Amino acid sequence: MRSKLRGDKAVITGAASGLGRSLALALAEEGWRVGIVDIDDAGANETLSLVERAGGAGEVMHADVSDPESVKAFAEHFFESWGGVDLLVNNAGVVSAGTVGEIRLEDWQWIFGINFWGMLYGCHEFIPRMKEQGWGHILNVSSGGATISLPWIAPYNTTKSAVKSLSETLSIELAPHRIGVTVACPYFFKTNLLSDMRYTDEYERSWANSTFDHARMQSDEVARKIIAAMKRNKLYVIPQLKGKVWWFLMRTTPETSYMMFRLTNRFRLLKPVGNLLSRWGLF
Repeated sequence: MRSKLRGDKAVITGAASGLGRSLALALAEEGWRVGIVDIDDAGANETLSLVERAGGAGEVMHADVSDPESVKAFAEHFFESWGGVDLLVNNAGVVSAGTVGEIRLEDWQWIFGINFWGMLYGCHEFIPRMKEQGWGHILNVSSGGATISLPWIAPYNTTKSAVKSLSETLSIELAPHRIGVTVACPYFFKTNLLSDMRYTDEYERSWANSTFDHARMQSDEVARKIIAAMKRNKLYVIPQLKGKVWWFLMRTTPETSYMMFRLTNRFRLLKPVGNLLSRWGLF
């Protein structure tokens, strides 16, 4: 199938590490110019060095995606100094864990500010400019949390579900403007997401670390699968096989699936079962 992803200039938020860095390097190997946006200046500059070593070019810009003025500033900068942007990757994200009622409201606001509002600000600033130039592509990095609502990470699930819904809506709205939209819903894999994780219980931290430690796919492979999906102008990309299985189950038998989760939790078996599934790399 002919590639739908055109151009060679990309802006990636949260590109100082993890999936953002892997996406930057994968694009650099194809000769792209990458705008590396992050609040972690040291990590962003390290990504830039790796991008240049991989055959690409780039530029670092410090920005806080939860601040609309900061997002507006880097959108204006890249469109004006580069003469346009072909791909926006809304990747920056954080995680907050705990049960509803115990998670602090400040933590809800914190995660929504980055995971949801940060992506919306990016879309708000880049879409009109992409419409004016006549093309573009937007990649919103959601999560498996948008396809299966696991307990104890309600803020994460909620924000990532909102990102998925936003992306689905945009794919229709932007169809007349030659602007493609892809939403990535990877399941757990090794990133720096847990470095600033907020949680209310030690179990949540240890379970999250176990899922990351036993993940079978690395961020560079996830990045390659996402880019391949964008080239085919696909709306959804679920990189891992386990994600595709969960997606199928939750779409075809949601009532039965959640009933099983509820029963398992009612009999206090969900945590040990969750630990076992995480060690098997099934989340």
